[in-house]
Amino acid sequence: MYRWFEERIDPFAPFNEDETPPGTVGRFAWYYLKPVRFWLGALFIVALIVGILESSLYILIGWLVDLLARSTPERLWEDHGTALLLVGVLILVVRPVLHIAHEIATNQILVPQSTNMIRWRTHVYTLGHALSYFQADFAGRLANRITQAGGAIREIAVTILDTLLYVAIFAFTALGLFSTISPWLALPMGLWILGYVLLLRFFVPRARKLSLRTADTRSVLVGRIVDSYTNILTVKLFARAREERSAVREALAAHTRAFLDSFRLITSTTGLLTVMNSMLLVSTGGLSIYLWTRGLMTSGETATGLALVMRILAMSGWVMQTVRGVFENVGVVQESMQTIASPHEIVDAPAAPRLAVARGEVRFENVSFHYGREDGIIEDFSLTIQAGEKVGLVGASGAGKTTITSLLLRLHDLESGRILIDGQDIAQVSQDSLRAAIAMVTQDTSLLHRSIRDNIAYGRPDARDREIEQAARLAHAHDFIVDLEDHRGRRGYEAHVGERGVKLSGGQRQRVAIARVILKDAPILVLDEATSALDSEVEAAIQESLSALMEGKTVIAIAHRLSTIAALDRLIVIDQGRIVEEGSHSELLERGGLYARLWRRQSGGFLGADETASG
Repeated sequence: MYRWFEERIDPFAPFNEDETPPGTVGRFAWYYLKPVRFWLGALFIVALIVGILESSLYILIGWLVDLLARSTPERLWEDHGTALLLVGVLILVVRPVLHIAHEIATNQILVPQSTNMIRWRTHVYTLGHALSYFQADFAGRLANRITQAGGAIREIAVTILDTLLYVAIFAFTALGLFSTISPWLALPMGLWILGYVLLLRFFVPRARKLSLRTADTRSVLVGRIVDSYTNILTVKLFARAREERSAVREALAAHTRAFLDSFRLITSTTGLLTVMNSMLLVSTGGLSIYLWTRGLMTSGETATGLALVMRILAMSGWVMQTVRGVFENVGVVQESMQTIASPHEIVDAPAAPRLAVARGEVRFENVSFHYGREDGIIEDFSLTIQAGEKVGLVGASGAGKTTITSLLLRLHDLESGRILIDGQDIAQVSQDSLRAAIAMVTQDTSLLHRSIRDNIAYGRPDARDREIEQAARLAHAHDFIVDLEDHRGRRGYEAHVGERGVKLSGGQRQRVAIARVILKDAPILVLDEATSALDSEVEAAIQESLSALMEGKTVIAIAHRLSTIAALDRLIVIDQGRIVEEGSHSELLERGGLYARLWRRQSGGFLGADETASG
């Protein structure tokens, strides 16, 4: 019976994934709530009716007291039976139906779907950020902000439309009732409402500031903990557990201080509210007795007034806590907004077409890039790689080799110049189509915490099992894969590899990554130290597979072991982001320049970082 209601909101409905969310709390929250505005309006109407009905019950109590006072048992049903039956129907039928409608609107329609809709949209938008965005923050903190934002925005909306509206109805019902009896009776209630508003004005700004501080320190704490867990091998290898505990303790202490400051405010505000509540109860009770003794107020009105006051007092502390909760969530939204609402650094051009790779020619034209620094990383770099040509990039660490491949993949935008693939400017085509046309194996291979099958098929999700296995065999990974078993008993290609692939050795991870590239079969291949984690025997075996893989493809290879790239068509020697030599291995040796010196000096075919002035 609930399914129809639960399907009213689609958390994964299409939306503009590149639109930057607004930068203020109200507009940011509304940006994500706008798709469910109809159901928020429905909740508002239902909550309004429920609040009016609940406050009316107290008036009915007064009506019943007065009815019993002026009626006799013999005449009660004869004179007032119809009215009493209608009241019974209101309580037995109408009230449950309205409350159930309220619960369905809240629990079946709004809360789960809107929360996860916001999480989905913030996650998708965050995925669109540039690589540098993720490198500048804790992964745990980013995930924490994405997860918390959905619940916080939804809670703010539901609380304001539901809880605070409900309490306001009770307060103004009491004020209206007292006003009809005597202005003097309405005075304490009016003063209490004024005092409550002033108390909120004092409380809310301070609560918002402290909530932001608490949310920020909590996020830092989560980031510290996740960072320790993510790098647990490094922590243990360097025996730094004490320092990691100290870092987390410091973050936890800061969070505790922020928490205590927040609760100091709550204690002070709650104390003032208790005094105000006591004054309202005494003044309303005293005036009610006085007016009743003067015949200006009936027993039923006295009962109704005092019951309403008691109900308001009971709710006032709850409302203050609710308001505090709202502004805790405002703090969470503010913190999340600082992360989520930043614009994408790298965006597709308007109506960007897909990259069409017919041949695979790659051309760098006067490219400059500095990572925002003054000193040059890539400076006026020009290079043409013919379709199907195999090119090796040679240079010491920091020379700019990996930066060049990152620019080709458009992980950063150029400062000047352009990069063309088959004559198409990569800045003018869609990023997804560009990266789909390039397969890359990096030196620092990390795998997704999923099955071996999922990791190999990541570049081609529609690949068949036999194609996945064939790729693994070509990468010499099949034999160790079939022997794998994870902690849940999943074996072979179904075994999960752990976060970043930590359950596999470096060489095993590299072979899975190579299998992934073999399966992807893209027209342009980038190998950045692709065999660096392999032993010599496995590397020699995989070189045969890579040689077959490179057939008909444009290849850019980076390796410190020069022997692994010496057989390529052309070698490009780079120093400080500039080409200083180029040619085949034999040509460069005959020239006797930098490459020849590197070849002579390296031990076992390895290029040290101190071989050039660039470092």
